[in-house]
Amino acid sequence: MSKSERLIEMMITINAKKDFTAGELAEEFSVSRRTILRDLQELEQAGFPIYSEVGAAGGYHILKERILPPIAFSENEAKAVFFACQSLQFYRDLPFEQETISVLKKFLNCLPLDIQSSIIQMQNKIVFWIPDRHCDSPLLQSMFQIAVNRHAATIRYSSTSSESTRTIIPIGLYAMNGLWYCPAYCTTAKQIRVFRVDRIREILEDKPCPEGNNFVPGSIQEYLKKTKVPNDCRLNIRLTAIGVKRCESECLLASGLKVFPSGEGIIDMEINYDTLEWVADFLLPLGKHAAVLEPAELKKRMKQKVYELYEHYCRS
Repeated sequence: MSKSERLIEMMITINAKKDFTAGELAEEFSVSRRTILRDLQELEQAGFPIYSEVGAAGGYHILKERILPPIAFSENEAKAVFFACQSLQFYRDLPFEQETISVLKKFLNCLPLDIQSSIIQMQNKIVFWIPDRHCDSPLLQSMFQIAVNRHAATIRYSSTSSESTRTIIPIGLYAMNGLWYCPAYCTTAKQIRVFRVDRIREILEDKPCPEGNNFVPGSIQEYLKKTKVPNDCRLNIRLTAIGVKRCESECLLASGLKVFPSGEGIIDMEINYDTLEWVADFLLPLGKHAAVLEPAELKKRMKQKVYELYEHYCRS
């Protein structure tokens, strides 16, 4: 057995044993104790989480967080790992932020120089940009663990209008447009609500869920699949070619966009009534490049916003 093969086998063995002595490994791998000590030193320098204790009950132990044995990657598989991590770089907070940085450094240093250069070039040419929301989520990792462990949490939550204390049973977490969300069953409202993680100010209690919570979906995927926003408002907007290009960049409006050969287009779709305020805010900067045909409520809101702007800038 070569040295590299022995080190790989040793990592697998140590992960299984958790506690061991140099003598035990020397006997198992049929090498001298001195060779094992050198091998252990190399593993420690490579970041393998082992530590030693002296005395009668001494020996080597592996830290709580285990290290996985090496995995063989093809060149494109290695690039895919960095490509996936690249999509997260603009999020202010991640559940495993420091670990992500650490693993990428370790992984990159193990790759041949030509592949390292190729990956760096890729990182300089491709980004998954999202706007900086200026919202820190210091409790993201704690909420992640609570959701994974299927625990209930009593939190202090700050909404747009007030601050309250409530007990929730998280379903999971999802990220969208730079923000983290936690859909959870709220025991106060007795229904599933969506909480922004950056608005969770404090976790007051974390305990296992009580029995009989079958009303909570088992996974975030199940929740998102079943979640349907009621569409109770017809939206009809005529767009110039410039208006079309602006609306193509917004996923909600783009889903109902129809583009004509001339480059002009129309948005014809059903949306939730509660989103009309957002639609009005989005359309206002488009000026004459968007003409609302219906609903009348949206035209009314647009007129009100224009009037407020006129009062603000032309009457002062």
